Amino acid sequence: MKKCNLTFIAILILSSVLTTAHINAQDRKGPPPNGERKGPPGGGHSPVQTKTLEEIEGYKIGDVATDFELKNVDGSTFSLSDIKDAKGYIVVFTCNECPFAKMYEDRLIALHNTYAPQGYPVVAINPNVSEDNEKESFAAMQKRAKEKDFPFVYLADEEHNIFPKYGAVRTPHVFLLDQEKKVQYIGTIDDNARSPENVKVKYVENAIAALENGKNIEPNFTKAIGCPVRAR
Repeated sequence: MKKCNLTFIAILILSSVLTTAHINAQDRKGPPPNGERKGPPGGGHSPVQTKTLEEIEGYKIGDVATDFELKNVDGSTFSLSDIKDAKGYIVVFTCNECPFAKMYEDRLIALHNTYAPQGYPVVAINPNVSEDNEKESFAAMQKRAKEKDFPFVYLADEEHNIFPKYGAVRTPHVFLLDQEKKVQYIGTIDDNARSPENVKVKYVENAIAALENGKNIEPNFTKAIGCPVRAR
């Protein structure tokens, strides 16, 4: 009888120890079992520009942009000076595959069709162009321009030396220049990348209106929203 009691007590003690160990294991911080995670999924990145203009070390408001010579999708070489009687330039760094760039393609077409006749053409530049990337190759640019019937030039920054001068870090990323090629606005096109129907503030259009009326542009800087530039 005494032996049975000792055995029963031992079982109770062992059961208590195992229960405590299980509770402590559940309370420990760290990844839960089976690789499950609570909260937002890992690997997510914000599409909003994180660096300041000073950190990027590109053009700032008031800087005069230097002209360039880049290959257009029609095979010709293009410079800003080729546009006669321009009152300004809507220079936008974009690409073929970024979802945000695609969201803004129709809006860029509309911007060009509205403002090019007023002297403010869209000048699109692909900073990601690379023959090592089939989706961002020059041939892919030509195909995309044809598919969307771009009415504006679509230029290849093949040497990857134009976008760093401007400080383009996202696609799309807009730099509005005036007639003297002075940078007047830097940032995003409007305040709603995903839904053109719900746009409340049209930053580029407001900036052009301010230039036309001799007023200060407010705001003259917004954070670009899109995919990081991935030049190879």
